[in-house]
Amino acid sequence: MIQEYTYIYGGTLVNEGEILEADILIKDKSIHKILKRPVTETLPDNVTLIDASRKHILPGVIDDQVHFREPGLTQKANIYSESRAAVAGGTTSFMEMPNTSPQTVTIELLEDKYHIASQNSLANYSFYMGATNDNIDEIVKVNPKTVCGLKIFMGSSTGNMLVDDLDSLHDIFSRAPLLIATHCEDEQTIRNNTQTYRDKFKDQIPFSSHPEIRSTEACFLSSSLAVRLAKEHNSRLHVLHISTEMELELFDDSTPLEEKRITAEVCVHHLWFDQSHYKEKGGWIKWNPAVKSQADKEALINGVLQNKLDVIATDHAPHTVEEKTNPYLKCPSGGPMVQHSLVSMLELYHKGLFSLELIVEKMCHAPAKLFRIDRRGFIREGYYADLTIVDLDNSWTVAPDNILYKCGWSPMDGVRYSSKVSHTIINGHHIYNDGVLHEPANGMRLDFNR
Repeated sequence: MIQEYTYIYGGTLVNEGEILEADILIKDKSIHKILKRPVTETLPDNVTLIDASRKHILPGVIDDQVHFREPGLTQKANIYSESRAAVAGGTTSFMEMPNTSPQTVTIELLEDKYHIASQNSLANYSFYMGATNDNIDEIVKVNPKTVCGLKIFMGSSTGNMLVDDLDSLHDIFSRAPLLIATHCEDEQTIRNNTQTYRDKFKDQIPFSSHPEIRSTEACFLSSSLAVRLAKEHNSRLHVLHISTEMELELFDDSTPLEEKRITAEVCVHHLWFDQSHYKEKGGWIKWNPAVKSQADKEALINGVLQNKLDVIATDHAPHTVEEKTNPYLKCPSGGPMVQHSLVSMLELYHKGLFSLELIVEKMCHAPAKLFRIDRRGFIREGYYADLTIVDLDNSWTVAPDNILYKCGWSPMDGVRYSSKVSHTIINGHHIYNDGVLHEPANGMRLDFNR
């Protein structure tokens, strides 16, 4: 078998809390050697060269929460289109949610999605099993070494997979053989708040009411219940898309991530937008949980800095333009973010909010550690060569002609970024280079060391 080599030279590595001048030699799918400069070693013959001079090399981003809509909702997105956008944005692995059509609530349906991805995904992939009030017999069959986690909607959202029976929740938390990831919003609180705003505004509820309808109280009631259940049953719990300052008190900032039984994620949009943006953006920034106050956003930023929030992800959730331009009650929640997540975080670096090392920790290292992903998330010899090269001084503006989501729009439309993803390498394959995708699909199913 002929060995394939790629040599990335001249760049600056950001990895495991260090910024290091070094080159990388890739052999087939893996990182073969990391060579500190000056390099004296002789390179193999016929090696492919990538010049990363004046650029930074990061581990590929791992996004632990996306909705790629396939099967059944492919008018919005599909695994090919959204993995293409992910790769262009420097994301090399994703974990996708079960609220597709049909909902991914059996082993057979779960494996159907893996088959689709094996044919079409440009990025590495895993899929969550979905929980219902009555599918525990399927949940216990899931192999934790080959499936990222179990998703429980403890508040209804797109697809309405609400699990609201307390006995079922106890059963799931006590018996699930793998990590439990939760969407936490209290359903009754949201219904009561929705009725209050219906009474006040009829069918013309303003989008600025969204954080009052899907309120801080709704988030905290549900998140605190999930944490109580996890502590009672010693479950491995990961609470998704934290959006409020109040919820931060539920999480530990003193225990190393590898030792935590309860962890939390924050999404890029909750670190970027706040309630003041509804006036301009309206339904384009309608997410569940809602974008909330400036004080909540600042608290979430501090939560990242203090390690109460362990992972930064997207909750990438595209809808069509027609759907998102409906009035509030008919406008679905969610928006596409995976193409713009890394550059958004790098923009917050330029603003002095986060260091490069912390961004890499929260978007690359932490997902790998938290989910125990096999040989990904770090720049290490012997690990898969999943790498992103970024130019921190290459400005560009988001516009319709450079948006790759199938839905064709972005909540970041018009944003001018200071940084740009120049190259993406997945499993040693140089798949993206300055706006050009080099296919075919090369994504692999993620494995987990559990």
